[in-house]
Amino acid sequence: MRMSKTLAALTAIAACGISAAASADNLLGFYVGAGAGESQIRSDDSRYGYPGYFDDYQTAWQGFVGIRPISLIGVEATYIDFGQPYRHHGAFDYNVSGSDSHPTAAALFGVGYLPIPIPFIDVFGKAGVARLSTNLTDFVQQPCNFNSPCPNFVPTSRHQVTDTRFAYGAGVQSRFPFGLTIRGEYERISSSFGDPDALMVSVLWQF
Repeated sequence: MRMSKTLAALTAIAACGISAAASADNLLGFYVGAGAGESQIRSDDSRYGYPGYFDDYQTAWQGFVGIRPISLIGVEATYIDFGQPYRHHGAFDYNVSGSDSHPTAAALFGVGYLPIPIPFIDVFGKAGVARLSTNLTDFVQQPCNFNSPCPNFVPTSRHQVTDTRFAYGAGVQSRFPFGLTIRGEYERISSSFGDPDALMVSVLWQF
């Protein structure tokens, strides 16, 4: 009987601890999410005499975690992969030269929510900093022949540029029962190689 009482008391204490932890999580408004969409990747490189010589659309994806301790303000950490274009431009005689870039970024945003009187709908804007990593590859097209595909692009150099940049975005989200939220948003990062941006649709779950 004493053992049963002790076990019941320990169970009650554990349940209280779990309940308190869950309440603390709810107070912070912790959430996780992931999404995908379409990005636009630009090149402002003028080495070949073609400023902005590619402007490509690719599939992008992201994952993020965040907290929203009060209804008007939150903080969000995001990883974004903008995709990789495969456009090579710049004709010189019978050869073609060009580059592509693959931007990815880890970003930290402050998120502000508009105080609109519409239940279950949030309109938000966000701004912050991103650690933008751009993988650059230069290509030269080889003359076509019967032994190689045409066009036959050969990479001549690869290098990575990493820098801290300003990032911003805006969007709207709709909240559903059980912590589920559907979000649509626009995100953009400043870059000397052409600002990568994306339109994303995401699903997030708030604990």
